[in-house]
Amino acid sequence: MSAHAIGVNTWVWASPLDDGTLAELAHKTAKAGFDVLELPVENLGDWKPEAAAALLSDLGLSAAVALVMPPGRELVNADAATIASTKDYLRSCVDIAATVGAPALCGPAYSSVGRTWRMTEAERESTVGELRDNLAPVLDHARQAGVVLGVEPLNRYETSLLNTVGQTLAAIEGLPACGVALDVYHQNIEETDVPKAIASARGRIAHVQVCGNDRGTPGKDHFDWPALLAALEMAGYDGPLCIESFTAHNRSIATAASIWRPLAASQDALAFEGLAFLREVIARS
Repeated sequence: MSAHAIGVNTWVWASPLDDGTLAELAHKTAKAGFDVLELPVENLGDWKPEAAAALLSDLGLSAAVALVMPPGRELVNADAATIASTKDYLRSCVDIAATVGAPALCGPAYSSVGRTWRMTEAERESTVGELRDNLAPVLDHARQAGVVLGVEPLNRYETSLLNTVGQTLAAIEGLPACGVALDVYHQNIEETDVPKAIASARGRIAHVQVCGNDRGTPGKDHFDWPALLAALEMAGYDGPLCIESFTAHNRSIATAASIWRPLAASQDALAFEGLAFLREVIARS
């Protein structure tokens, strides 16, 4: 069994991220024993990539980078100006990932989170074609930068376009510098067999985010974690497992992620107990 590095997203504690908070959380997570710090790019300029790269290197941390799709960022079914600005944002995120040394940039790189609409099969096929066309220049930039774009399927309440691993694999088939980013929270909702869905993405998994099935602490939930890890092994994935959850203290992100109650005794407990559990279950597997 691969000894996966373990990471955590700064969203567990704060949003939006800035240089001061990044420094505080980098020291906190390095001291706790994390290997990777996952950095969301909510807005360009929120934090300085060069400074982050130096800080993480000094602390022995690796970086992961998450793109963010709030209302107004769209690659499909939108006006030309919105699509163009979204492409520019994604290319800038690729540059940030390259600067901090993250091998992949991951997230729902197709539509804003929470945007849903009904589609006929013909409309869905056309929309996926539009997505592929609009991803092309972003992927060309990613290929040149040495970064893989991981496209993340989301649950049905957060998007109507890509909900399952199978849909996502079909949408990105044949695209260079592109893979699927898995978040087990979404797979738990959408897949009838989560390990089977994970295993089906063999060779295409760019990044993996984990949490409890309720977005809480890994291990304090009903997931069959040994089965999930075995599926990742079957899929050939040996990259990091990054804990992603959210603080209820930021109104916009709590609303976007539907965080209406505390998910652990504290945000530190969610992260640190999750880290200990993941280390244990990996060691046993």
